[in-house]
Amino acid sequence: MEFNLFTFIFLFAILTSVIALLWLNFRQDRAIDNSFDRVPEGFNEKIKLKDHQKAGRYTKAKLLLNHFEIIFSTIVLLVWTLGGAINWIDSFWSERISDPVLMGTFFILSIMLIASFIDLPFSIYRNFVLEQKFGFNRMTIWTFALDLIKELVLSLILILPLIYAILYLMNFETIGNYWWIYVWSIISLFSLIMMWIYPSFIAPIFNKFNPLDNEILKARITSLLERTGFGSDGIFVMDGSKRSSHGNAYFTGIGKNKRIVFFDTLLKGMEDKEIEAILAHELGHFHHKHTRQRMISSFVFSFASLALLGYLINQAWFYNGLGVSEPSSHTALVLFSLTLPVFSFFITPISNLISRKHEFQADAFAASHTDAKDLISSLIKLYKENSSSLSPDKYYSAFHDSHPSAVLRIERLQ
Repeated sequence: MEFNLFTFIFLFAILTSVIALLWLNFRQDRAIDNSFDRVPEGFNEKIKLKDHQKAGRYTKAKLLLNHFEIIFSTIVLLVWTLGGAINWIDSFWSERISDPVLMGTFFILSIMLIASFIDLPFSIYRNFVLEQKFGFNRMTIWTFALDLIKELVLSLILILPLIYAILYLMNFETIGNYWWIYVWSIISLFSLIMMWIYPSFIAPIFNKFNPLDNEILKARITSLLERTGFGSDGIFVMDGSKRSSHGNAYFTGIGKNKRIVFFDTLLKGMEDKEIEAILAHELGHFHHKHTRQRMISSFVFSFASLALLGYLINQAWFYNGLGVSEPSSHTALVLFSLTLPVFSFFITPISNLISRKHEFQADAFAASHTDAKDLISSLIKLYKENSSSLSPDKYYSAFHDSHPSAVLRIERLQ
């Protein structure tokens, strides 16, 4: 196995991103310590010091876990690539299956299963130790295990045929070097179909969705939808308390298959007017076509990424530089998927900046159709109940947060 210049570029990119991630975590940790003994100005009357400190301890605990995740995931990435794990699995299946498409499908499936198994201890710790310690976990071992089984079955039903179709197109000689355009079309179509079927067919596999039975709240929501010109396929309450005490709400689906969903934990802690304000914020995203913009952006990014893969798949230095001795469509696909996050890490703040701008626009929309004070009070409750940090480090937030801090959002609303 021979390494080349790309090997050193890859190692430099990994080292740079790891140092940046750990540096950002330390900055966030220090920001929490600096504001630990005082509630940020403007929140003194709404949030008690003990709740603010609980949020600080919760944030620091998540950061500590993330330190280990960063280092461990980096080691795993190096084992997959330069350590020869991908090479070994590729050899294992090539000796047993002659058809390149079927062999590649089993190869990718194996890596997905192994990766899920490797991540399992972190997932268990996150739910049953960290979340449990701070009183957020409601999930039982049985629910956790059942979720894993459901995810596995869904992956086999939905993802496996997609992988086979992608590899078939990549190996279809008639298409030639433009296979990536056809693959992009398949992936884009699959994404649109998933967005359409998710609310009605996939989400109910994991949670129960019951129609909202609060007639007064339903009337407020109906009035809001009418005056903002929105329609939906129904207003539902999801049993979020089955897994966590964190509260949330979302507007999901595309076309006529759209649903308004409230977590039952959210409804228990909010007044009707605050729920209306939260929904108005979600409607603001649709009014400003943020969902459509994000979808188009993801299609453009995937198009550019697949075009790059279309070039790299024919470059021996790409495989050799990442520890793979036998070039193939399936190894190229896996190598590209593993390494793309490393090289795209430093453009993350750009997408987060756009996302935070969208949040401000959605807040403004909500304030124009409901009372801004209701949205402010609902945000304070959400940050309190979810133990979210009120004083994040600005650089950490730029890289990690798709939403502005509570302080900034409330300043804008006021």
